[in-house]
Amino acid sequence: MKILLTGKNGQLGFELQRTLAPLGHIFTIDINECNLADPEAVRALIRKVKPDLIVNPAAYTAVDKAESEPELAKSVNSIAPAIMAEEAQRINAWIIHYSTDYVFDGSSTRPYLETDSTNPLNVYGVTKRDGDLALQQACARHLIFRTSWVVGAHGNNFAKTMLRLASERESLSIVNDQFGAPTSAALLADTTAQIIGRAQRDGLDTLPFGLYNLTASDVTTWHGFACFVLEQAQKNGLSLKVKPEMVKPIATADYPLPAKRPANSQLDTTLFQSTFGLTLPDWQDGLNHILQQIL
Repeated sequence: MKILLTGKNGQLGFELQRTLAPLGHIFTIDINECNLADPEAVRALIRKVKPDLIVNPAAYTAVDKAESEPELAKSVNSIAPAIMAEEAQRINAWIIHYSTDYVFDGSSTRPYLETDSTNPLNVYGVTKRDGDLALQQACARHLIFRTSWVVGAHGNNFAKTMLRLASERESLSIVNDQFGAPTSAALLADTTAQIIGRAQRDGLDTLPFGLYNLTASDVTTWHGFACFVLEQAQKNGLSLKVKPEMVKPIATADYPLPAKRPANSQLDTTLFQSTFGLTLPDWQDGLNHILQQIL
């Protein structure tokens, strides 16, 4: 199997290189090999590689910056996945793509289902939603995994930012009214590889294509996320100016940002777990594994 993997230097792309390696020949790219904002470059790449499978974790993920760069975000998050899907359909390949909780407005009082209506609050969410729709329409054989609050040992993320700030500052104030599940990039990569391996073993015809919510289990807030990170750092002997109990919880309204965030980012993963027979661990498990690598 020939696999084209985008975003190889991102949090998820880095982990996917590890888990996909035993499954076939992987052709990896980042922006230096192919600028996903260039539609013709994307099309030319796929026609050159002729992959059996496209795995696309790459995205424009600068949520606040996207408010002032909507066309760039659209090119990477909406147009590029559409082209990948068109080309996959043309050469009878299949595609795995990753989406986001930010396609929802967060007003639901329960975790979101795959079938719930989307209503993104920001440019990033709009472009990701549009990319999902275009991909679904262009390629029948697709898997879209909608995830949230991704964190990994490689690359920049919230956990690393909290460790840095807690070692530099005298105080920290973190939002405590947005709810979601920090999801390990390794968990996403591992489950993706298991599903690809199963398709290789049992045949593509047995694969239940479609859109699935895929996050770690349980829920927390950004404040709870930060406190957990600092607690583990403290247990590992890291010197911090801000102790976990000193982190001040604040409301979203007290920390205005260019892009609005959904208050509820919880995604119901029942469909994924029942369809693929995979149990998704609590977010603390994946985060602990990451912290062991970076502390």
